[in-house]
Amino acid sequence: MKKTIPAYQRIKNAILDNIHSGKWQAGNAISTEMALAKEFGVSRMTVNRALKELSEERVLERRQGSGTFVAQQQFNHTFVEVRNIAQDLKSANRDYQAQVVSKRILTAAMLDDELRRKFDIDEVAVSSNTNADTTVMDDSTGADSSSDVAVLYEVKIIHFADGQPIQFEERWVDAQKVPEFIEQDFSVVNTSDYLIAKSPLERGSYTIRALAAPDEIAALLQIAPQSPTLVLRRQTYSAGRVLTFVKMWHAGDRYQFSGEL
Repeated sequence: MKKTIPAYQRIKNAILDNIHSGKWQAGNAISTEMALAKEFGVSRMTVNRALKELSEERVLERRQGSGTFVAQQQFNHTFVEVRNIAQDLKSANRDYQAQVVSKRILTAAMLDDELRRKFDIDEVAVSSNTNADTTVMDDSTGADSSSDVAVLYEVKIIHFADGQPIQFEERWVDAQKVPEFIEQDFSVVNTSDYLIAKSPLERGSYTIRALAAPDEIAALLQIAPQSPTLVLRRQTYSAGRVLTFVKMWHAGDRYQFSGEL
């Protein structure tokens, strides 16, 4: 059965679509509550809920007596500082290189339960209007991969320090929010830097776990199977939704996390 989207969420989605398409830009006033209520055939209370949530997510700014505006800071600044391994290694005067293992587009039918939950994707509800001409080369097979319902992009990259693999990155990105992501050469362009430049991040969350390396990960990091690794799992948000989810596997004897309090 098709999942029913609540009316307030449909209004939120429409507002976000107008912002991402450039119809409503930073500082612009959006439609009034009365106009939105009429457009969607709902009560002003329902519209108010949608606007309140988007304001709490710092997408919109409500000004007493003036109306509701697209928040300036949301799209002009990065609220989350995301460090990447390229910056860290270059700062340490180490030679840095990146090797793209594979990149491909994913349809809703190809997602596992974890990715569905992370990106709140319902296979049945995915529109057939999604980027029908998107085609990308899967570097791992050398074959073309195309879909008229591309929902996520997936890239896998090995990061090297002084010629030695130190991190394996598995990343998934919302294909609708950053449609040109998959076209980049990630042996030259850093994934985090590109995403921040295209869609500034407002918040994020992460976990770090010590795990034994599965055979595939061990081979990529050139370590023995079941060797200790540090795995950073991070998801970052833009305009109130998950923009990217990444797993970063680090060889336990070559990398450490540190900071200042």
